[in-house]
Amino acid sequence: MEDLTVEFDGSEGLVRAVDRVSFRVPQSRTVAVVGESGSGKTVISQAVMGLLPDSARIASGRILFNDPGSGGQIDIAALDRDGPKMRALRGNRIAIIFQEPMTSLSPLHTIGDQISEAARLHSKLSRGDARSVTRDMLGLVHFPDPERALNTYPFELSGGLRQRAMIAMAMVCRPALLIADEPTTALDVTIQAEILKLMRDVQQELDMSMLMITHDFGVVANMADDVVVVYHGQIMEAGASNELFADPQHDYLKALLNAVPRFDMADDERLVPIRPIEVKANQFAKPDIDHAKPGETVVDVREVTKKFVLRKGGFLSGKARTLRALDAISFTVKSGECLGLVGESGSGKTTVSRAVLRGIDVDDGQIRVDTGRGLQDVASLAGDELMAYRRRVQMIFQDPFSSLNPRMTVNDILLEPFLIHGLGTEEERAERVRDLIQLVGLDVRFLRRYPHSFSGGQRQRIGIARALALQPEIILCDEPVSALDVSVQAQILNLLKDLKANLGLTYIFVSHNLAVVDYIADRIAVMCKGRLVEIGEKNAIVQKPIHPYTQALLAAVPEPSLDNLLDFEKLSAGRASQPETWPEPFRLDNDIRPKMVEMRPGHFVCAPGAESKMEFLEVGE
Repeated sequence: MEDLTVEFDGSEGLVRAVDRVSFRVPQSRTVAVVGESGSGKTVISQAVMGLLPDSARIASGRILFNDPGSGGQIDIAALDRDGPKMRALRGNRIAIIFQEPMTSLSPLHTIGDQISEAARLHSKLSRGDARSVTRDMLGLVHFPDPERALNTYPFELSGGLRQRAMIAMAMVCRPALLIADEPTTALDVTIQAEILKLMRDVQQELDMSMLMITHDFGVVANMADDVVVVYHGQIMEAGASNELFADPQHDYLKALLNAVPRFDMADDERLVPIRPIEVKANQFAKPDIDHAKPGETVVDVREVTKKFVLRKGGFLSGKARTLRALDAISFTVKSGECLGLVGESGSGKTTVSRAVLRGIDVDDGQIRVDTGRGLQDVASLAGDELMAYRRRVQMIFQDPFSSLNPRMTVNDILLEPFLIHGLGTEEERAERVRDLIQLVGLDVRFLRRYPHSFSGGQRQRIGIARALALQPEIILCDEPVSALDVSVQAQILNLLKDLKANLGLTYIFVSHNLAVVDYIADRIAVMCKGRLVEIGEKNAIVQKPIHPYTQALLAAVPEPSLDNLLDFEKLSAGRASQPETWPEPFRLDNDIRPKMVEMRPGHFVCAPGAESKMEFLEVGE
């Protein structure tokens, strides 16, 4: 790439998204392009693939592709995006893995048809031969049953398997260059580790080059040979991965590294975001609702079980199947603390938070929450009592864009809770809305704008302001930073910590990233397949994990350091998320009831096979 400049014709005039960028991707090596959202990373990948939107144009520069298969050199920047030469390259010699596999795969076609389409288009194979090649490629990316996978649809697959299907589709023509645009952002740490190992293995198998677009420095440390740091479309620093991690030179790179949560952070140490949010603690420091005293139990979950009925084969055919989403879950949350709920997708974390919110009813057990008159069973609440409970418990959602109404201004979004609950006069509501927007570090002038005109981090701050509007006692945070880049993630995590301290809030923080939970939580509860497997103080869980699943989760977190690289071989050898394969006394199946054993004071581990604490101490240690 030589002096590449990409410009957009927007409503506000000409925008230069990529500004004189130059770097090389050597054969069989991996180059990572890192930076914040909006830095121009994805535009670079779109330019290489000839997939720039109609409003964009390559103003200057060259993108030279030296195909080792043909031995010729092609300037991609000079090709017609829709011409035959570009179509011959795209998906054939240069392939891409997109960030979100569900929106990148057609829901109307089977996985086999979608992958074989590329093989038939570029290799002129017959339908039977293309299907055979597709089956082999699905085997190469470690699909459990490649033959069966040919006839499955994307919605039938988990997130990890969908991403494997995307990788198989990109690899089916054995490209010389693979572009991976945030390939693991939406995945759990254990699935992410599997996908990263898979990409490395396939790269070696096909002798392929890789251009990785990411904001995750843990992924960069484990995957990249060279690193290019981009800010506002310009390269700030570039070089070998070991040099940049050992001795970062540019202030921007240093700031990005300081914004990443690490396990070795001191209790009083804070993340350093690039653009800190100034929190203004105003009258919200004294809420209208009487909060419980610090240390008092505000949430008491006892032996909660929840089952969902699934159907296979449509409404009129197929046998009903039961999924046990929660299995005898028990925990408490004290006033003013943050309990982190961690685990893979499907472990039951979000189901727990929805049950506490009373968004769903549970089948067995009891959820008692402080309502101002002591702990009360949420299932018994109705009418005005339920409405009052809704004020006390609020939620911050994972996706800040889809959780905000695109047809409402920020002012209307923040005003809505007061209208629903009939609180305050018109003047008081307007004043409270202005206070809310300032509380999360946004300008009052933003109240007239719509959600689409904000960045991801700003939209999440609006979501937080809405959750704070009714001055709740408990906030359920459902993966509130998983969709954000590291610098914005640091902003939001610091904001949540400051609000918790200033307003006396209690959090249940759902996440699959243990490093994030370690930074914000006081205690951590680990979940797997609907069961609570370990719970205790965060230092005990992170520094001395006992359960094999907790140990596997911690081992799968990629750290932004070359000193603590992932052990891919060890991670792929274990089956940590299969309770029936856990060693005794931890082993679980559908016939075994979970049993929590207190290993240390306040540190409980699920060990149904332990006859006594002493026996468990011997096995656990």
